[in-house]
Amino acid sequence: MLTLAMVIIALARPQRSNEKVEQSTEGIDIMLVMDISESMDLQDFEPNRLEAAKSTAIDFINGRFGDRIGMVIFAGEAFSLAPLTTDYELLTDLIDDISFDMMDAKGTAIGSAVATATNRMRESDSKSKVMVLLSDGDNNAGNVDPTFAAELAEAMDIKIYTIAVGKDGMVPYGTDFFGRPQMVESYLNETTLRDLARIGKGQFFRASDDKALENIFEQIDQMEKAEILESRYKETQDFYRPYLFLGVIFFFIWLGLKSTFVNNFLLD
Repeated sequence: MLTLAMVIIALARPQRSNEKVEQSTEGIDIMLVMDISESMDLQDFEPNRLEAAKSTAIDFINGRFGDRIGMVIFAGEAFSLAPLTTDYELLTDLIDDISFDMMDAKGTAIGSAVATATNRMRESDSKSKVMVLLSDGDNNAGNVDPTFAAELAEAMDIKIYTIAVGKDGMVPYGTDFFGRPQMVESYLNETTLRDLARIGKGQFFRASDDKALENIFEQIDQMEKAEILESRYKETQDFYRPYLFLGVIFFFIWLGLKSTFVNNFLLD
């Protein structure tokens, strides 16, 4: 009976399958372009526009996977803070250290910033290239026309998202002698940023507070996802051999005991 049982199990060919799934991503190249001009110190965001933008940008970076991300900052001139990299820890440290005294030139050179970011992405061979520009002002400095810079970016298949940061009207800025909040007038001209997004085949956003800014970065995060490539491997192992081997052993044991007193005893 044991012999027959082992043979039946062996004929059933018991197996164990081990399926492996390997995932890889075809990342996106993203260049963050951030305004650090004096008006970014206005406090209609907590604690001000620049710090809110930095915090949200860091959260955005930490939510990405497999993308190369770089950073350009600008005021009256533009400066490449970080090339495209996957070293997110280094990048977030650099962003955390951004301050208003990093540039002496006054004003808002949006055209120069777009041109600098485009130049940083010039040699990228990624299938998807994205620029996210954040500013609270109109182009009033630099020697590069924003429209020309955007057309150059579009020619290199760089999609441009623009975010206008701030409220129109009276907004808080510092305190007076008695510690009371001071109010200054803020006016944001959206025209340039809207034109950049239109030329760059991206999208324009308006952020009036911290929450709106977070929501905008979340939207961009959802729209610009890396392509996940999945490969499946299936390994199968047969386990019929031990049962067949045991069946053969039991068979020979039965043959050896067939003519002995043990077999006669069992028959009796």
